[in-house]
Amino acid sequence: MLFPLALRDWVPEDDVVHFIIGAVERVDLYAFKVNWKGTGKAQYHPRMMLALLIYSYANDIFSARRIERATYRDVGVRYVSADRHSDHDTMATFRRENAKAITQAFAQVLLLGREIGLLKMGMAANWS
Repeated sequence: MLFPLALRDWVPEDDVVHFIIGAVERVDLYAFKVNWKGTGKAQYHPRMMLALLIYSYANDIFSARRIERATYRDVGVRYVSADRHSDHDTMATFRRENAKAITQAFAQVLLLGREIGLLKMGMAANWS
């Protein structure tokens, strides 16, 4: 390829990834455990990790190892993760340390999707 890859150009406009990214932007991060000091292991932004998990769950990818693999292989996952490749251990740690906050954020995203008519309750049941 002669030009740099713009992942957004490869994701259809009607893909749910656009909704998820926008919805996660509205989530308050106060409940998420984040190392704001920037010390220790490199971190991924909690919004990106949250959007990555929600988009992966929406596409029936639940295993941290499968999500990691999808960050290399799946265009939608690559787009939501900003073409960054978090390892499965980092994802598992993020899920474990932020389980309650993720659950609350997930519910907010589902409610927003239902409010705008994107989701029906049968679809939402498949996500949880």
